[in-house]
Formats: sequence, C-alpha cells, structure tokens
Amino acid sequence: QVQLVESGGGLVQPGESLRLSCAASGFTFSIYDMRWYRQAPGKERELVASISRAGGSANYADSVKGRFTISRDNAKNTMYLQMNSLKPEDTAVYYCKVIGKNWWGQGTQVTVSS
Repeated sequence: QVQLVESGGGLVQPGESLRLSCAASGFTFSIYDMRWYRQAPGKERELVASISRAGGSANYADSVKGRFTISRDNAKNTMYLQMNSLKPEDTAVYYCKVIGKNWWGQGTQVTVSS
C-alpha cells in the first residue's frame, strides 16, 4: 500500500525556518521523481519544487527560489523541504507527490504569522 506522510509543519513567525519531511512507503521510492505542492486557502494548488530520482536535479517556483531547498534521502525513503526566510504568503498546506502517479500525502499545515 502506497503511503506518503508529510510532517514538520507548524506556526512560525516571518523570517523563521521550517523543514518538512515526506516519508514514503509501499513503493520503490528511489526510482521516482518527486514534488512538493502547496495550497493556500481559497487558492489553487501550486507546484513548489521538484527533485529528480537521484536528487541531482531540482527546480523551484519563482516565489520560493533562493529560500527553499528540496532534497531527498533514498536510503531513508524520505524527501525534505527546507524552508528559510518564511513569509506570510507561504502559509498553506504542503503536500508531497510522486511524479507520474496520482499518489499524494495528506498534507501538513504551515502558517507564517506574527
């Protein structure tokens, strides 16, 4: 059974950092490219970052470039999103997804507020 479990969300102040994790199970994690998406209240889900199966290539939305870093540890079947210099507009539910499959996690809430 495929499972993607996000964790690490929370409430932080502007300028602070968070690291999200996506723990994968039930499939061969290392052969799939992965993505992080987010969805803010009243808005469509948007792509935040992508990473290749071996972790050697990453891409970012312009809105997070230079502040967020996507990474993965295939030995631990886990993907990460390091989020620095957080802004109120980063507030959203963050989801991980397997590229090419309709496999999503349940999401983790990130709230950036003073």
